[in-house]
Amino acid sequence: MANTQSNHSRGLLLTGIGGLALTVDIPLIKLASGSSWSILMMRSGTTFLAAIVIWLVWRSFSRNAPQLIPGRAGLIVAGLYGIGSVAFITAVYNTTTANLVFILAFNTVFSALLSWIFLRERPRPQTVLAMLVMVGGVLIIVGGSVGTGNLFGDLMAVCSAFCIASAITISRASGKDMGFTALVGVLLPFLVAAFMVSKTGLQVEAPWWIIFNGAVVMPISFFCLANGPKYISGPEVAMFYLLETVLAPIWVWMIFAEVPTTNTLIGGVILIVTLVAHSAWQLSESRKRRINSAIEQPA
Repeated sequence: MANTQSNHSRGLLLTGIGGLALTVDIPLIKLASGSSWSILMMRSGTTFLAAIVIWLVWRSFSRNAPQLIPGRAGLIVAGLYGIGSVAFITAVYNTTTANLVFILAFNTVFSALLSWIFLRERPRPQTVLAMLVMVGGVLIIVGGSVGTGNLFGDLMAVCSAFCIASAITISRASGKDMGFTALVGVLLPFLVAAFMVSKTGLQVEAPWWIIFNGAVVMPISFFCLANGPKYISGPEVAMFYLLETVLAPIWVWMIFAEVPTTNTLIGGVILIVTLVAHSAWQLSESRKRRINSAIEQPA
């Protein structure tokens, strides 16, 4: 029992660090102040290099280091993360930060739907209700963007959320360790961005911000969040993903004075309240199951 509690604390610490690191991703992208292709190339390139260095160091100390891309499932997951990264950067430059992070939170709905369809994990009525409410929240945000020039960016955010959810679903179905796969997956957007930059030229005013983001922030956040489920439940991990949804718009508002629209605030509040309520309910159910299991099988 003591070992279980220790693992649970380790999982909370890991995902907490990863969730907090993720909240500064968008502010650092904006601080770098460059073209979308240049930012994507530098962010992806430094993330990939950092992942390879970390993996090589790990391999030098232990032969049990996880595979970079575990089989065919790993290739598909890496590709999905790569496409999601392209869509994410495109969304950063074509919609507001608040719209982007609120819509990205919608990946939990996509994950539930994909698990229902492909993994035969039928959601409970409470989950279905939460999904419907969240659909309403996203429609409010996207509807407020019609005619403002942000609609394309919002759709790219939806695409990114769907890619992430698809990658998570395939990872769960495969049962393989995908800790490094998300980091290696950035090679695809790097190659695409490098091709575009070769035509337009590198356009980044403050490259140190994006280098720090790709080399330090992204590896920490992706690796910690990817390894959290080894120690704690899915609902608990999901709670830490909400840190970006809540904090990223605050950092951008404080640094760039980017004020969310009324529709964004309304839709965002609906999404956050629904997610928190649903995650808290899942967390309670998971805790009850752990307690019942401990009673039935005492240490």
